[in-house]
Amino acid sequence: MSKRILVVDDSKAMRLIVRRTLRQAGFGDYEVDEACNGVEALSAVQAQRPDLILSDWNMPEMNGFELLKTLRAQKNDVRLGFVTTESTPEMQAMATEAGALFLIAKPFTPEQFQASLRPFLG
Repeated sequence: MSKRILVVDDSKAMRLIVRRTLRQAGFGDYEVDEACNGVEALSAVQAQRPDLILSDWNMPEMNGFELLKTLRAQKNDVRLGFVTTESTPEMQAMATEAGALFLIAKPFTPEQFQASLRPFLG
């Protein structure tokens, strides 16, 4: 069974940066799938159940927070963390309360990815 990470961000450049950072952080053996918003991500989760979703917060059509709430409403317990430019204490609290595992602020480092993802990806 392959190990998968789904990267959800409306910016193609940011998806590429997240991919590169995953490799630099030691997660290069994971298959990385991409989606450009929450709607695409929902389809991707059903098609290929990822081990972890790394989602932006602000996106068109369906944002990352709506994606997380929708997954939980569907009783889907796939692990999800946010990688986002905004990281207010209120957002942190909302994300945690809704079931997100972490919130990594942009710009980020491979070390931050390692520290945040390692507990969930082994």
